[in-house]
Formats: sequence, C-alpha cells, structure tokens
Amino acid sequence: VLGGQRLVPLSWACVARRTSYPPERGRTKQTTASHGGSLEEAFRVGPRNSVQQPGCRTNPVQGLPEKQSTPVDSGSLEPEKVISSLLDMGFSDAHVKDLLSTLPGANLQQLLDIISELILLGLNPEPVCVVLKKSPQLLKLPVVQMKKRSNYLRKLGLGEGKLRRMLHGCPEVFTMRQQDIDDTVKLLKEKCLFTAQQVTEILHRCPSVLQENPSELEYKFQYAYFRMGVKHLDIVRTDFLQYSVNKIKQRHSYLERLGRYQTPDKKGQTQITNPLLKDILRVSESEFLAKTACSSAEEFEVFKKLLAREEEEQEEEEEPESSTSEDKEEQLDEGWIG
Repeated sequence: VLGGQRLVPLSWACVARRTSYPPERGRTKQTTASHGGSLEEAFRVGPRNSVQQPGCRTNPVQGLPEKQSTPVDSGSLEPEKVISSLLDMGFSDAHVKDLLSTLPGANLQQLLDIISELILLGLNPEPVCVVLKKSPQLLKLPVVQMKKRSNYLRKLGLGEGKLRRMLHGCPEVFTMRQQDIDDTVKLLKEKCLFTAQQVTEILHRCPSVLQENPSELEYKFQYAYFRMGVKHLDIVRTDFLQYSVNKIKQRHSYLERLGRYQTPDKKGQTQITNPLLKDILRVSESEFLAKTACSSAEEFEVFKKLLAREEEEQEEEEEPESSTSEDKEEQLDEGWIG
C-alpha cells in the first residue's frame, strides 16, 4: 500500500533546531497532539515540506519538543502519523485536508484500514476521496467485513480498477446485505441467462442494478429482449440496464407509434432500419426528439400523458381478473365448488 517506502523516524531535535516558535507555542502543540487533537488541527500547523534537513522525514507538524507524544487513544494513531501515512499512499495535501474536513471525528486506525483496503482494490487516491465523501458510513464497517466483501468482489472479476466506476455509482456495495447481491447475480445468470463474464460487465458498467427490485430488473430485461428484440451482448454493451423502465418504454413506444422502430422477427430481421440504442437512450430528450424521433417536444409530452393513462387503465383491468381468480381458489379450497 505504501509503495515499498520506508518511514524514516522524524528527528525531533532537527525540528527543534529549525523551529523559531517560542517555547510556549511548542508546549501548546504538544498538549494538542498528546490529548487527542483532531487530524485537521494537526494538518493546519504547517506545510508538509517545512523542514529540509537531510536524513529527516518531513512531517506536517512543526514546533514539537524532542519528546514524542503518547497515542491518541487505544486502537488509534497519532494524527501526524496518520497524515504521514496518507501522504505515503499517494494522497496529496489537498486530498488529506479534504478527508479531514469531511470526516471529522473518524477513528484514525479505522480510517487507515479502510483506505488501505480500497487502495488494494485498485482505486487511486482521488476516487477513494470521492467514495468516502459520498458514503462516510464505510468508515463504520468492521475491517473484517470490508476484507470479506473485497474478496467476494474480486471473485466476481471486479478487481483491478473495475471497481472504480462501480463504487462511484453504488458505494453501498460494501454496506448492503450479501443476500441482496447474491439475489441480483443469481437473477442475471439464471433467469436472464447472462454469462458470468457478462454479469461482471453489467455490475461494472451498471452498478445501480444492485439496488433495483429483482422483479423490476427482470421485467426490464424481458422488455428489452422480447419487446425491443435486443440481444444479450447489446444489452451489456449499451448499458441498457442502467436506464429506468419509464424512460425506456416512453422513447421506444413513441418511436413505434411514429413507425421509426420495429420489433425484429424470429430471424432478427425488420422491414425498416431501427435506430441505434445509444441514439434512443444515451442522449438527452431534446437530442432524441431532434435527431432520432424527428418530432416536437409538445407532441412527446402529449404522448407521455396518453401512455401513462393507458398503463393505468391496463392495471385496473388486470386487478379484477386477479381478484376473481383468487376468489375461485378460495372457494375451491373450502369445497364450495365441485
């Protein structure tokens, strides 16, 4: 994690000789560090390269007397040592300040352990900062659970840098239940019939699927495969599963009504040339209307309202049928019929 660098102990006598602070100020800083001062306070004392003595490891804290302070508390580290470790991992001064300002009061040892695990997964300092700022609850995870989840993600093929995009889109992957992840992976493999490699790509490119309701995710796949005639490989390549069902249905149905999209037959053939999926879903609504649908925004708004009304009426028609079938089942169970 530390890039093979060896931490050289700081020569406190060297710092004392180079420091022009009066004794009272030095005693004040010692008291702050030894009584569990915050990381942010320790970082604000001085710049990283304020001491340029050969053989001395540069330290962000200046003006400390020769005697070292005691640890902050049991299971934690001194603030200056944490800052030094983060700098050795490749974090810049700005990164460290950002972490300390957004994660006040964090357990120092826990902070280093979690960051080390993220670095081992292939994340660079910048995305690590983004992930921790977006999901500070990661710092409350037991390190054992973090390591266990990391190993699981590696087995799915999500190591070696692929985790960066996944964590940016779904940092909850470390905090969510293992059963929920297993259910999503099982659905993609067994019900949607994606290969193991395709599942890895889906989780990498569309991590939001982990937070979707399994039945809605299955419906989205079925809509793509049966209604739109999109094959497995195209679903993966176009990041199809990251888009909402509502957006997919609105744009696809609108193109169908305009005669600009046709569901392929069993041989995969159509009488017209369908637009590419990226031109349907990956573009803004204005670009979709101007270049793909060749229609106005007013017409599309009217269509969306009509489509919503049609779906409501369809749901109302399906409810009596389901209730009738349930009543018949109850009557059969009670022996009222036959």
